Amino acid sequence: MFDYATMKKLMFNFSPENAHHIAEFFFKNGAKYAPFILPLLAERFFVHDKRLEQNLFGCTFLNPLGLGAGFDKNATMIKMLTALGFGYIEYGTITPKPQSGNAKPRLFRFVEEESIQNAMGFNNEGMDVIAKRLESLYPFATPLGANIGKNKVTPSEDALKDYEQLIRQFDRLSDYLVINISSPNTPGLRDLQNEAFIKDLFVMAKSLTNKPVLLKIAPDLTVKDAIDLCSCALENGAAGIVATNTTIDYSLLKNAKDFGGISGKVLREKSFALFEALAKEFFGKTTLISVGGIDSAEEAYRRLKAGASLIQTYTSFIFKGPSVNKEINLGILSRMEHEGFSRIGELIGSDRR
Repeated sequence: MFDYATMKKLMFNFSPENAHHIAEFFFKNGAKYAPFILPLLAERFFVHDKRLEQNLFGCTFLNPLGLGAGFDKNATMIKMLTALGFGYIEYGTITPKPQSGNAKPRLFRFVEEESIQNAMGFNNEGMDVIAKRLESLYPFATPLGANIGKNKVTPSEDALKDYEQLIRQFDRLSDYLVINISSPNTPGLRDLQNEAFIKDLFVMAKSLTNKPVLLKIAPDLTVKDAIDLCSCALENGAAGIVATNTTIDYSLLKNAKDFGGISGKVLREKSFALFEALAKEFFGKTTLISVGGIDSAEEAYRRLKAGASLIQTYTSFIFKGPSVNKEINLGILSRMEHEGFSRIGELIGSDRR
């Protein structure tokens, strides 16, 4: 019914961006015009075991593995992606106004390294179109997160206004929101990773919504700066930290471009190192989500033990297909049994205790 190896061989003949558009076309229209395939796919790929369930942000996560932001920018593929095994979906990044993103080519795959470099630039249809689409979908069977960012043309001094519009719009269409000021692909965006802006941002967010609002940070921060920024966010109302976004450490890839952000296997250790430093500081004080180079049950288990309540994949889904989702969740369960954990809550942060 679903041979990903053959499909990948075919899809990798196309440029990465065209391959993504093809996948989106089939995912969106498959769910719409052939909905009978959704339960068949879910039966094959979705792992639902009570031992993996958690209650976070006021809703139930059936398993801890989510799809990171950037894959479903316009919230067109949520039904199909859930059937393919994700316990939750983070859609976006969404900006107030639609924007086309950066000049092409802007997406590059590195097959041997199982990594991707992207300079997309928050290309999306804009908040009004995406919100209208979500109105017929939300609330959904599994949790949905909204990843939000400012428009490229919005000057830094007006960035708060963009985030205010987005929070007001997606407060009613998501189970949690993620503030994206860590993408390297919008000029000046990472400059907003400073305590003054973060304080103003989360004070404002707290006044606008009761939904959890999280901060997503870059892997290129020093540990001290990351801890200081996260501390500031948490002191001013943040409900959690997502670590990490893509990296601009181009030394990780032999033939890297000198622009955009790198994700995938080569990011694994850099992402984990910063995540663990944050977990040592904040585990037990807030909700931590780990993303960056998670491509196996072993790596997922390491992140959970380190203190992640939830984990996300993106690049490994492209290179390995939905079987990696099932593999990760079943692998977590197998390792839990081996180590004597009866539920995932006992596993999470066990390295911190």
